[in-house]
Amino acid sequence: MRIRKYDFDYSRRVFMDKVAKGAAGGVLAPLWPTIANSGEVTKAYPDELLSIEMYTKGKIKPGDIISVDNVEVVKDLLDPICFKQVKEMGRKIKIREAPQDATTMFNHRYLELTLKNQGRAKFDATGNLWMDGKEGQLWDGGLPFPDAQTAQEACSNISNNWGRHDYSQYPIPCWSVNPDGHIAYKQNLIWFELQTTGRNDGQVFKGLKDLLRLNTALFTGSNDVKGSSFLSVWYYDQRKFPDLYGYFPAFKRVRQFPTNQRFEPLVPGMTLYLTDAWGAGDPLLTWGNFKIIERKPMLGPQGGNWWAGYDKDWAVPFHGGPKGTTFFDKTFELIPECIVWDSEPTGYPRAPVSRRRTWSDARNGTMTTQVTYDRRGELYKQIEFGTGQMKNDKEVILDAEGKPDWSWHCAQFHDIQTNRMTLIRHYRELDGYKSLFIDDGTAYDKYMTTTAVARLGQ
Repeated sequence: MRIRKYDFDYSRRVFMDKVAKGAAGGVLAPLWPTIANSGEVTKAYPDELLSIEMYTKGKIKPGDIISVDNVEVVKDLLDPICFKQVKEMGRKIKIREAPQDATTMFNHRYLELTLKNQGRAKFDATGNLWMDGKEGQLWDGGLPFPDAQTAQEACSNISNNWGRHDYSQYPIPCWSVNPDGHIAYKQNLIWFELQTTGRNDGQVFKGLKDLLRLNTALFTGSNDVKGSSFLSVWYYDQRKFPDLYGYFPAFKRVRQFPTNQRFEPLVPGMTLYLTDAWGAGDPLLTWGNFKIIERKPMLGPQGGNWWAGYDKDWAVPFHGGPKGTTFFDKTFELIPECIVWDSEPTGYPRAPVSRRRTWSDARNGTMTTQVTYDRRGELYKQIEFGTGQMKNDKEVILDAEGKPDWSWHCAQFHDIQTNRMTLIRHYRELDGYKSLFIDDGTAYDKYMTTTAVARLGQ
């Protein structure tokens, strides 16, 4: 047990000083050198930031449920919309003991590259990312800024490689819930991501060095949207908007869409927009005025939300709201340090959003939660992801090297002004498409061209 001088006020003063100086993570020791040396975060933080029981002086402990009865105790550890969900909408959140092993917070190869390339990521004068700041020397993979010291670095950690795999295929059931708790829309989405640069295998896919990724969204249900598909071609130059192509079965042709309209649902009923993907769904440099607001501990769904072995589809129960359908059952843990940063949509003069506030986990760079504000400065929407290892006491998914894999497990998109919610899950299999992280060499031709998009919709 460390001496009691390391209380919450001590950590708060350290965090304030780090924000003022633009310093990196950690309280008692630098975070990422600690991870590199030991694989754990325990030596970087005092016990009060590693234990929810100690942080709350015994009022909350692992295994407890956060509800309307005790949410005030942890109000400072939740985003404002999450607090409102628990306080007013019947949301309940299970608390678990936070693991301190940083290797469980990544897929193995991505962590290896992060450690290998640490310190080599630099922005050029335009704000684009290169190895050692040398234009034309493509980023070689891993987390670009594990010790993020600016908000732009924190954003790059999310946007540069969303899923942290070279190829990802996610079967996603989507539920859109009305304010009265009625499920207004149930749609099935298959989401494909193919990283062309910054890959874990060190290659440039098909020589496409001017691109960052290819991303296709295919709706396989319900019947009114079945066959609708969208292809986004992302450029390495983050000043450029992606090329966006869509296919609608009713028109039987592929059309190109304007890509600066990223604040609208792909299909009716959703509160999930293109801009929301992974909490950084737009090119980095189409947002600006990046600023770190604070560093602080946070409660977030960074593990314990993968339901394999407990449900054949990896499904999870709902609860809360007027009909018990508004929220997933979810587990949170105490994150010792989140980077809280703001940015503004400088490339979108007609955006309904004036700014977004993002909480990034300093340990692995993922988004914990995000809230956006409308043009009047009022709270608009919450985006909350759940990520973690694909491993529990029932089942484990192994990567190509035999290590437990890592991915996102669930997400919610809550428009607080209309009180409409879209919930999505990462499923095992849906409409014949399986959860995959290995490309057998056919993904590009099957899913990542305009011809493929048209064929998928037929």
